[in-house]
Amino acid sequence: MSWDLQTQCEEWRERGLWRELRVLDSMQGPVIHLDGQELVNFSSNDYLGLAASAELQEAMREGIERYGAGAGASRLVCGTLRPHRDLEDALAEFKGTEAALAFSSGYATALGTIPALLGTGDTVILDKLCHASLVDAAKLSGATIRVFPHNHLGKLEKLLQCANGRVLVVTESVFSMDGDRCPLAEIVELKDRHGAWLMLDEAHAVGVIGPDGRGLAAELGLESRVDLQMGTLSKAIGLSGGYLAANRQVIGWLINRARSLVYSTAMPPSVAYAALVSVCKLVRGPAGDLRRQRLRDRLSQLCPEKSPASAIVPWIIGDELNAMEMSSRLREAGFLIPAIRYPTVARGSARLRVTMSADHTKEQIGRLLAALGDAGLPCA
Repeated sequence: MSWDLQTQCEEWRERGLWRELRVLDSMQGPVIHLDGQELVNFSSNDYLGLAASAELQEAMREGIERYGAGAGASRLVCGTLRPHRDLEDALAEFKGTEAALAFSSGYATALGTIPALLGTGDTVILDKLCHASLVDAAKLSGATIRVFPHNHLGKLEKLLQCANGRVLVVTESVFSMDGDRCPLAEIVELKDRHGAWLMLDEAHAVGVIGPDGRGLAAELGLESRVDLQMGTLSKAIGLSGGYLAANRQVIGWLINRARSLVYSTAMPPSVAYAALVSVCKLVRGPAGDLRRQRLRDRLSQLCPEKSPASAIVPWIIGDELNAMEMSSRLREAGFLIPAIRYPTVARGSARLRVTMSADHTKEQIGRLLAALGDAGLPCA
């Protein structure tokens, strides 16, 4: 059987689904340089504006000076350096758990965790809008997969009633493409009632929501009732990597059985060192509170008639080609807001995903609102 890849590529281009890498010629930030053009960037997940901050640049330099550029090995061989352990201790304290484990990425965190805990005969129940990494991890586990409509508590309860084996409910604090929150308190009640575990992905909540930016579970006082708290270091924290926070028994098991951890070289120790600085000194405390307040102020300016649930504000277009056209018009006006299309979102639900940073200025947001109005998108 021949594989006509060229035809498939052409079909994706015709349907407005083709993607290409964008190469920035500047640091990450509210203003970037792309293909010789200066653009205001409303597409980054750098919610607190830390990715290019002087504080994290200095922390990276200090981490390299102390611990070198690379880890040199996987975590179980000799790749666990002091910053890795210090970061994990800080993350556990930050998330209100007994222990935590750092991975090289959020994707690796999901792929290592779910298959290590579940297998054939068990059940994974996912929200329909869960991130691809969570879906892929569930498939890799070999467990039976059940999916409930987005935030539909009634359907979730029915699936819990007929689930077999060990049962894990998987959802997100803040959903990456819609920016809305899960009904966490109700989900916790359901999973407790039916003896299931809950894995909560706080990737887009940490740094933004809750006391000290500790996430939705902390905001609702539910840390002790969420069995597995997953997150990333690559969004509000400003770096790269992922983590799983849980009890010591779970973390010990993952150290032995999470294949994406056991068989991967550890994250660079300088990244772990800088992440420790970010969590302890920049995300938490007065410095973090100031950034979160600026972020809330900017969101209020963008959406004055409602309070967004997160730093993510989608403008739904529907048609993929129309979304591409809107994105191009905004780029001509000086803004980078890529069109989000299938398969990232469902067919016919293409959108412009505006993400806010604490470092955006009021003037930049005013210009964006004017450009959205000119493009026929006056409100989210």
